[in-house]
Parts: sequence; C-alpha cells; structure tokens
Amino acid sequence: MLKGISPIISPALLEVLARMGHGDEIVLADAHFPGETFNSRVIRADGLKISSLLEAILPLFELDSYVPHPVAMMDAVPGDQLDPAVEETYLKSIQITHPSIHSVERVERFAFYDRTRSAFAVVMTGETTKYGNIILKKGVITG
Repeated sequence: MLKGISPIISPALLEVLARMGHGDEIVLADAHFPGETFNSRVIRADGLKISSLLEAILPLFELDSYVPHPVAMMDAVPGDQLDPAVEETYLKSIQITHPSIHSVERVERFAFYDRTRSAFAVVMTGETTKYGNIILKKGVITG
C-alpha cells in the first residue's frame, strides 16, 4: 500500500496510469462493455463503481487542457434515453480535483468503440449503469 494513493487503484492500473503520455486516453467501462473486443490492454476493476474510480484516479491524473473535452461519454442509441444522474454523478467526482470541468463530450456508440480501439487501456469495472462508459484524456502536469 502506498500513502496518498487510493487502495482501490490496483498495481496494474497504477502502472498503466504512469505509462500513459499526454493525449493518451483511458476508458473506464461498465460491466457490460465489450472491452476485450476493442482493446488488448484490459485491466479488471470488478465490483468498483466508475464514480469511485474517478475519485481515486483523478488526483493522480491531469486531464488534457489542450482539447475542448478531455472527458467523453457514450451517447444513447436512437430510441434509448440517457439517465442524466449518471453524468451528474461522474461530474461531481471529477470536479473534486478538476473543478473547471463542467460538461462531457457525448460520443456516438460506434465512434466510442473506435476511440476504445485506439485508447491506451480499458478498465473493466463493476458499473452496471446503462451508458456508464467514460473516456479520460491525459494531459500535462504544469507548475
């Protein structure tokens, strides 16, 4: 165990976060997401909610300040509806360490899959909320 690092961050996840560079993306995927289908670097975080992981990861992880939306979520497919509470919960967790983030980019389902293919890694969580997937784009630590 390390001081200052949440115990819910596994050694594998900590390594991936440290290995990522500026502009790399990591997907925090819900339990239903086909992570292994779209990316060969998959980390298991079974049983953990994405909001908890956001609170654990973001004190260690600078979001990209050079893009309009360093945070993205999957958009609903036609005929489905998003639960606005999901985004609100995630933003609340994000704003603890990144108070300037007030919105997320919504990405069409198949475009989200394409971004997952090129992401640095996918974290498979225990999140069961529909459309609970989120992408974080890593930035540069300043100062």
